[in-house]
Amino acid sequence: MKNWARLLIGGVAGVLIGSGAAIWTVRAGSLGAQNAIGPWYTGRDFGSEAASGYTRAVVALRGLLALPASEVRYYTAATDDAGQPLTGNCTYTLTGGALPAKWWSVTLYDRAGYLVPNPAEIYSVGSASLSPAEAARWAVTIAPTKQPGRWLPTGNPAPFELTMRAYLPADRGKGDFTRAQLPQIKRERCA
Repeated sequence: MKNWARLLIGGVAGVLIGSGAAIWTVRAGSLGAQNAIGPWYTGRDFGSEAASGYTRAVVALRGLLALPASEVRYYTAATDDAGQPLTGNCTYTLTGGALPAKWWSVTLYDRAGYLVPNPAEIYSVGSASLSPAEAARWAVTIAPTKQPGRWLPTGNPAPFELTMRAYLPADRGKGDFTRAQLPQIKRERCA
């Protein structure tokens, strides 16, 4: 084989392998995968001029209209507190307390970053629905079937992620929430 043919084949293979690796890396990335706090991941450069090329690519793919940290902090979890992947055939208890933010929400997404369809059409829970008495200590059951109390349906047995948004953080987004401030994700049982 001639040298030019080897170079052409090597160049094409390099472009294909490099492009495939870049696409896989961005698709596998989660919003803010810079800082791990228990099962939660976050970053501070969303919606800012300081955002890296990787952060911009992940936001473009999965985080429509990401706001800067001074307006909202994003925390994403794909595992429970024990490090096991979150799956739709399991039941989890999500517990937390008051956060240093004006209000917050937790939304369930599939691994591609889309809302998971479910017959109840419930996709998130938030502090706006809590009574003042509940706000200090709250619990949500995440499960495939209807549960008493606050319930977030998983919709199907596939893996999923939780994204918590904390709006107007007290420190204007300058620091991360602590592990004690972030919700706990406990696996109860699996079908």
